[in-house]
Amino acid sequence: MNFESFQNRVLPAKNKLFRFALRLVGSEEEAKDVVQEVMIRVWNGREQMAEIQNMEAWCMRITKNLSLDRIRANSRRQTQPIDGSFDVRNEALTPHESTELHESMQRINRLMAALPDKQRQVMHLRDVEGYSYNEICDILDIDMNQVKVNLFRARNAVREKLTKANAYGL
Repeated sequence: MNFESFQNRVLPAKNKLFRFALRLVGSEEEAKDVVQEVMIRVWNGREQMAEIQNMEAWCMRITKNLSLDRIRANSRRQTQPIDGSFDVRNEALTPHESTELHESMQRINRLMAALPDKQRQVMHLRDVEGYSYNEICDILDIDMNQVKVNLFRARNAVREKLTKANAYGL
């Protein structure tokens, strides 16, 4: 792999890698460090890159592994929500609607952060990043049934807690 190929195949995924690392480690600085380390590892292993079919999924897997290594090293269990991950811009919204939407997105972020690791990862990759089920299988190195079960459970948990909060105002 030459530099031009690296720019075309790897660099376009850096923002997704950062968001995924940020969701896992919870710190912008650590997420930047993880992404930088991913880029270095990919560049250093560029001779083997011709064999990789889905470069983005492979980079996401490296990002997941390095992020989990950092979490273990820092012995942290909970991630911090991404404030701008669900930033919806619509100037037609009234200030009340805008505030309500912002509060709902914060609540969803908190509910996602409270999910078990595997469910949180699958839900983030599918619903936030938009990866296909097959790509999630490759990234997380799990089978399709585990992806579907974890996504189903994560969505149900978030839905039930949102419904309960909206119904009872909790």
